[in-house]
Amino acid sequence: MRKALFALPFAALMMIAAKDSPPPAPALTVVPPAAIAADPANKLTLELSNGGKVVILLRPDAAPNHVQRIRQLVQSGFYNGTIFHRVIPGFMAQGGDPKGTGEGGSPLPDLKAEFNSLPHMRGTFAMARANDPDSANSQFYIAFGPKVALDKNYTVLGRVIAGMDAVDRIAVGEPPAEPTKIVRASLEGAPAVAAVPAATSAETAPVPSGG
Repeated sequence: MRKALFALPFAALMMIAAKDSPPPAPALTVVPPAAIAADPANKLTLELSNGGKVVILLRPDAAPNHVQRIRQLVQSGFYNGTIFHRVIPGFMAQGGDPKGTGEGGSPLPDLKAEFNSLPHMRGTFAMARANDPDSANSQFYIAFGPKVALDKNYTVLGRVIAGMDAVDRIAVGEPPAEPTKIVRASLEGAPAVAAVPAATSAETAPVPSGG
């Protein structure tokens, strides 16, 4: 009898807690919400030395802290003149390292992972990291095609929506003999952010090898 009497108020508390708990966040889909797609602050443009222009739609609904990091680095001019230092056909093109070796990063703190359900597919824009899940900093990669093994293991924060042909023309190699550079990175309509100090030698390992 005691057990039954105890169970009744406990069940009632559980029902109250369920009523007060916020509704679950909407599931992420490859098709972005209309408000995000329409916001120019989410459109990153990379002008490449191969003559191409790549437009990437960022997804703050999927990885808000990583998107904010990209915005800050772009607005400070951090990516201008950097190369794609690791480009593997059929796999991905990796850049964002001021040292051009895969060992560099920004002086800002590494980011806590924001792994999400967005899949790796052609044009996926995601952050490179070391073995530590919380080690993404400034380096990123663009996937040439689907890569299920990377899903939910790397923070996906956007996708190419224009200029994938320019991505396909990025010079291949680790590093390439004549690497493709980001001449200018820009983010129209982004809110003002603090400038980034000079680059440091903080190490950031690349995404896993293999195609």
